[in-house]
Amino acid sequence: MANKQKISTALLAIGIILLLVAAIMPLVSLYFSWLKYIYATGAALTLIARLIDRYTGNNITLKRLNRILICSSICYCVSAVILFDVLRNYVAEKDWLAFLLAGAVLQIYATFRIESEEKKEAKKNCKN
Repeated sequence: MANKQKISTALLAIGIILLLVAAIMPLVSLYFSWLKYIYATGAALTLIARLIDRYTGNNITLKRLNRILICSSICYCVSAVILFDVLRNYVAEKDWLAFLLAGAVLQIYATFRIESEEKKEAKKNCKN
């Protein structure tokens, strides 16, 4: 089980670094044709990491927050699809940034809430 969590953590870190690098480069006017592949790889790695390391406890709030993290990774994947111009006729050029931002906001929210919920749960367990 600990090995599974280590793999998930490593995949998530690599995925987020790839997303960050691939998203920042076009914003600073560095365009390369292979950046969308790096971005898509990062998005896929974050989704795989979230699906590998699922919450198995009984706390309903933590279950919900972990589902929000999966939705965040799905936003990254949708952003990657848009970046590949699959939906060229239906979306604007920078719509992929909206999904990236939505995924990032969801991830930040869920991460901080998970941390506070785990602290509450630890305090509750210490009292018992």
